[in-house]
Amino acid sequence: MARHERLTGDPAEISEADDAQVTAAAEADEDARPLTEAELSAMTPARDHPDLAKVLETHGKLGRPPLPEEARKQRVTMYLDRDVIETLKRDGKGWQTRANAQLRKALGL
Repeated sequence: MARHERLTGDPAEISEADDAQVTAAAEADEDARPLTEAELSAMTPARDHPDLAKVLETHGKLGRPPLPEEARKQRVTMYLDRDVIETLKRDGKGWQTRANAQLRKALGL
């Protein structure tokens, strides 16, 4: 199975051959090997690690910090022609960001 292909449908209905093929590909990938039963059984919830709580106390919420109000984007609802939407989505994920950039350019912003 090519790396870009995806299985669709109910995971319970995946054939044994497909499952074996996916498992073999995962085991061959050094960066994405499946966890062993020993590794899975050794896992503990994050709440059981007080050192992680200290990190949160020191650094606050993890992840990207919130933008100031004036820099935040605003959600809008608008109707566009279907061909416009299809053209924007043609290049895949990130189409809304690209549309925003094209609008800024067209408006001279």
